[in-house]
Amino acid sequence: MKTLKEVSCGNAVKVVRLAGEGPVRRRIMDMGITKGTEVYVRKAAPFGDPVEVTVRGYELSLRKADAEMIIVE
Repeated sequence: MKTLKEVSCGNAVKVVRLAGEGPVRRRIMDMGITKGTEVYVRKAAPFGDPVEVTVRGYELSLRKADAEMIIVE
């Protein structure tokens, strides 16, 4: 398994689980990233932070630290 941070641009993946705890995990879930959700990685900034993804039909920017907590397949 890998994290959302490791997915290259132009690929779609499915969320397996969230690794974070407490308020950070809650914030990720509130953004619509939950188990079973498909996430499309649109692009990444030059140094990889942030990563722009499409989730449930809207665009979202995630910090590398947050993307690292999202386990995907």
